[in-house]
Amino acid sequence: MYIKKILLAVALIGLVVAGIFAYLIYDALLTPNTSFKNEEAFVYIPTDTSFEELIPLLQPLLKDVGNFEMVAKRKQYDNRVRGGKYILKKNMSNNDIVNTLRSNNIPVKVSFNNQETLEKLASRISTQIEADSVSLLSSFTEEAFLTANDLTSETALSIYIPNSYEFFWNTSGTEFRDRMLKEYNSFWNKDRLAQSKEIGLSPKEVIALAAIVQKETAKVDERPRVAGLYLNRLNSKMLLQADPTVIYDIKKQSGNFDTIIKRVLYKDLELKSPYNTYKYSGLPPGPITMPDISSIDAVLKPEKHEYYYMVVNVKDFGYHMFAKSLTQHNRNKEQYIRWINEQKIMR
Repeated sequence: MYIKKILLAVALIGLVVAGIFAYLIYDALLTPNTSFKNEEAFVYIPTDTSFEELIPLLQPLLKDVGNFEMVAKRKQYDNRVRGGKYILKKNMSNNDIVNTLRSNNIPVKVSFNNQETLEKLASRISTQIEADSVSLLSSFTEEAFLTANDLTSETALSIYIPNSYEFFWNTSGTEFRDRMLKEYNSFWNKDRLAQSKEIGLSPKEVIALAAIVQKETAKVDERPRVAGLYLNRLNSKMLLQADPTVIYDIKKQSGNFDTIIKRVLYKDLELKSPYNTYKYSGLPPGPITMPDISSIDAVLKPEKHEYYYMVVNVKDFGYHMFAKSLTQHNRNKEQYIRWINEQKIMR
């Protein structure tokens, strides 16, 4: 009888201990363990982060770090930490947190437009994904990549089509570059390639001309007319005489692309550079900026007309006055020169 009581007592104690253990497991697994008051919090985990390095990142968001560590180790997450961007929801349990960090890396929107150089593009992208500007620029200018894709340091900017794209936050510089090449190849579909062939330009030449159009006018509705003008000059073997190419060359030679130049001087037109379209025929060796899709499509579908000259319209700023003859253009130009002198714009 005495032995039975002992066995019963042991059994009861075992049940109590099991119950306590089960409660602790339940509490650790399923009880809410977030400390933030917002509905959600973002966690950015750098590539190759160890579990020990992860804990300080999560600590401000958790009520009980010890419980999280215990659950993470039981679920073998401590050896499977992955970089990326993750969303933790308010009142998430440790079980849900681990499951989220294990498999719910969410994409981020990456956008860019009108960068004049690869350096500026790298700087812009580095603010949106994990890769820094140095690694991005290194991937953009990698000699093997350029050679394999028939690119040069002058034309490399061509493959980055301005838009918004989805990437994982922990995308590397090389992964970003390779994805952009795929997007570029997709952009040049059969229709655009046919249009390119029709106007007698290669895709890279279209981008180079579109960059000039982009810089000439911010008015999207005027871009097909400006594109038509430059195509007329190209087809007539005339110099393009595009001020934006001269401005680009001044910035390039100075090494300062933040310089603001409002007026091109006659001395600037004598610069010895293939980007000086007042002195050298044809298109510049590469784009002087990253043109919008609207500028690219303006070149592919230009307005048909007989204009060869243009100057800023001082009565309708943002737009231009177009001329078919040099005589007419010089009359238009007089208005612009008079206005710019009145504004005392010297540079």
